[in-house]
Amino acid sequence: MKDQSIPGKFSDPYVTASGELRARVPFGNPETLWFNTGTLCNIECENCYILSSPTNDALVYLSTVEVSLYLDQLEERNWNPREIGFTGGEPFMNPDMIDMTAQALERGYDVLVLTNAMQPMMRPRVQKGLLDLQQRFGHKLTLRISVDHWRDDLHETERGRGSFARTIAGMLWLHNNGIRMTVAGRTVWGETEYEARAGYADLYATHGFDISAQDPSQTVLFPEMDELAEVPEITTDCWGILHKSPRDVMCASSRMVVKHKGAELPSVIACTLLPYVPEFDLGHSLKDAERDVALNHPHCAKFCVLGRASCSA
Repeated sequence: MKDQSIPGKFSDPYVTASGELRARVPFGNPETLWFNTGTLCNIECENCYILSSPTNDALVYLSTVEVSLYLDQLEERNWNPREIGFTGGEPFMNPDMIDMTAQALERGYDVLVLTNAMQPMMRPRVQKGLLDLQQRFGHKLTLRISVDHWRDDLHETERGRGSFARTIAGMLWLHNNGIRMTVAGRTVWGETEYEARAGYADLYATHGFDISAQDPSQTVLFPEMDELAEVPEITTDCWGILHKSPRDVMCASSRMVVKHKGAELPSVIACTLLPYVPEFDLGHSLKDAERDVALNHPHCAKFCVLGRASCSA
């Protein structure tokens, strides 16, 4: 693994700056197909890896028809994932969100929706749709709520003044209506993981939320995304050094569908973190996307290999 300060790092998909073979991840045993519903969001975070905001429509809204076509491809390609994920932007800003979620649930998939649980989710039409889905599919549907920190002041340094109370209000509505929730937080506050999970446990207890702070699948703590961070390149030798397998990395088992502004068709992306990097655009079909991925970006090292993180449940 090589220090990122050396010129030429993350520039060649086959070799590192030091001339070693770059690690690659073969695709196999697909577990999650993600859909990015669009980059528009009701808020603008201090550090959003996908640059979502009220004005960024670089990734435009997917439609129910487009999602359905990819669900058809899942069956044609025999991927058999356990989960369909929806992310944004804020998914509930997409007018087709309830219908797209229903499409996936009706085909028998578990569905995970990433949301800030704020105003877009709390609109009466969306609430009515979520209640219908809850009644029909129960815990096949999970909403992962972005709670960047268990303290309101630190959460609001990322998401803006008043955002914590609005998110908690949305979570209370979900809880009171029996809709399953998990939480995503960030690990940028100078506290240990033990301290962070203890803080989230207190938050959940205060509000009666049935979420485990100790279960990493229910309270996911993500490292910060910084493309300029000093991180090593991952070589083929790193698997043995780190005692990891390529199968452990997110792009071994997931893909994400996006639609770029102005594009005629959606594209399949290797990584949920990298929708704007052409090298990680694998083509328009799931068949096109059944190929290996070079770990040729700082996020590959910091988030997936060294950070051991995954966007899936």
